[in-house]
Amino acid sequence: MGSAFNTNQALSQIARAAQPLSFINPAEYDPLLAAIGDARLVLIGEASHGTHDFYRERARITRRLIEEKGFKAVAVEADWPDAYRINRFVTGQNEDGHSREPVEALSGFRRFPAWMWRNMDVLAFVEWLRQHNERRSTSVGFFGLDLYSLYTSAQEVLRFLDRYDPAAAARARFRYSCFDQFAEDSQAYGYAAGFELSESCERQVVEQLLEMRRKNLAFVEDGELGNELFSASENAEVVRDAERYYRTMFGGRVSSWNLRDSHMAGALDRLLNHLGRDSKVVVWAHNSHLGDARATQMGRAGELNLGQLVRERYPEESFLIGFTTYSGEVTAASNWDEPAQRKVVRRALPNSIESLFHETGLGDFFLLLGDESIRTALSKPLLERAIGVIYRPETERVSHYFEASVAQQFDAVIHVDRTLALIPLETMVPWQEGEEVPETFPSAV
Repeated sequence: MGSAFNTNQALSQIARAAQPLSFINPAEYDPLLAAIGDARLVLIGEASHGTHDFYRERARITRRLIEEKGFKAVAVEADWPDAYRINRFVTGQNEDGHSREPVEALSGFRRFPAWMWRNMDVLAFVEWLRQHNERRSTSVGFFGLDLYSLYTSAQEVLRFLDRYDPAAAARARFRYSCFDQFAEDSQAYGYAAGFELSESCERQVVEQLLEMRRKNLAFVEDGELGNELFSASENAEVVRDAERYYRTMFGGRVSSWNLRDSHMAGALDRLLNHLGRDSKVVVWAHNSHLGDARATQMGRAGELNLGQLVRERYPEESFLIGFTTYSGEVTAASNWDEPAQRKVVRRALPNSIESLFHETGLGDFFLLLGDESIRTALSKPLLERAIGVIYRPETERVSHYFEASVAQQFDAVIHVDRTLALIPLETMVPWQEGEEVPETFPSAV
């Protein structure tokens, strides 16, 4: 691990502080719930978008937060319109042809990667949340924080205005017609506008957003229409930020990444304001979004993320939880827009936090990182693995590792030593056995 890192000391402190997990005993997360305390925002990550164990345990913790600590919403790394379809289902708003079955509630997730939300673990949680809400006088909602849905969000703004304000709908339709020539291809718009091959639609989407904000401020009643107006206004926010995101995505990773995570932070702020001053929200997203960027090499390169922004805005009211794994399998694609495969996850590289956790021999456990001794033992940056919707084991080091200090990234970390791939919900998305790459290849990448 290098002369500057005391491996034996770290292993000793981890062994002392680790809380074993069997994934059977409901009380085994009691110390974690106690550490969360009265936090209003609990951010629960994942080291990949395709691991069953991460989704399962995230849902277990979330159910307890809802039942025992009164959390009122789950906000996820998904587009607002797709997640709001789930929200309508779990809160019983099924009129106008909206979903009456949990599988239908997930039908909004059509674009790649469908399996990220259309899978058995999310289905089980959505069914549970609907049943929970049916037993309570107040409902727990389900919302999306992401900004990819430029065209779908514009359509949702028009759908709302067509029903409640036809004159405003005509104005919005004229403004959004700026995008029509790109045939609902957001990246084509971004390329053309970013390189000044076509006039941007920035002025039009800002005008529409300002009109929706005025309409939202004027409507102060509670109830379903107020919720639908808030959703329509949030879709207008998405269109504004998505237009900017796609226009800048060809200019470099840092600027587009920062725009995306700043949008998610803004969406979370607006959701908290809508739900009420004392509301509590659980956030689900990848570790790379929820672990404080200031503790990573990406932060040193100028990137920020949602976890950092939440800590800055809610310093005494937030709690960040990350996941790690040493080996196993994952549902992922080899390239963008390709079919999902069940892929073998190679053993973690030496000098990584995952390898260190595996070396303890403890198996599955979680660590609370508030203790000074454990923070000191894990203060040195180590490699940390991140698998998104694409997994390329043949370029493991370059494609999936970055340096981070896990003790500064998170308030707690859950280690599942060997993980299983999540199961996609439908056979429309091929889920096939990926070719297993020999554990020795590549040997030093």
